[in-house]
Amino acid sequence: MTERTLRILVGKPGLDGHDRGAKVVARAFRDAGFEVIYTGLHQTPEQIASSAIQEDVDAVGLSILSGAHNSLLPRVCQLLKEKGADDIIVFGGGVIPEDDIPGLKGAGVSEVFTPGTSTEDIVKWVRENVAPRA
Repeated sequence: MTERTLRILVGKPGLDGHDRGAKVVARAFRDAGFEVIYTGLHQTPEQIASSAIQEDVDAVGLSILSGAHNSLLPRVCQLLKEKGADDIIVFGGGVIPEDDIPGLKGAGVSEVFTPGTSTEDIVKWVRENVAPRA
């Protein structure tokens, strides 16, 4: 039996209206053979967590440029945990200061990609750190 294709949800939490980076990463995931669900702009953490569970994804990649990363990313992790889906890996990327990364990881964000990270490196990280959920 072959291993199931990874399912990745790409989300844009909050009021950030710039989604070009999220679309580029989503396309890189698709080109790498992953199934990709893109939630679109202006999603609440509740909408993202609900979509992740409904779509039975293995991971959630959150793109954020608004500066609200310290509240929005941990909130998605918290909601997934509350709903019994804390086995869904959460990672993020965008304009996130290095000083904020330890706090995000402490809140459950598995990895944070900063500006300049190549899509190849992001895909490689997903391949090495995300497995299909049971």
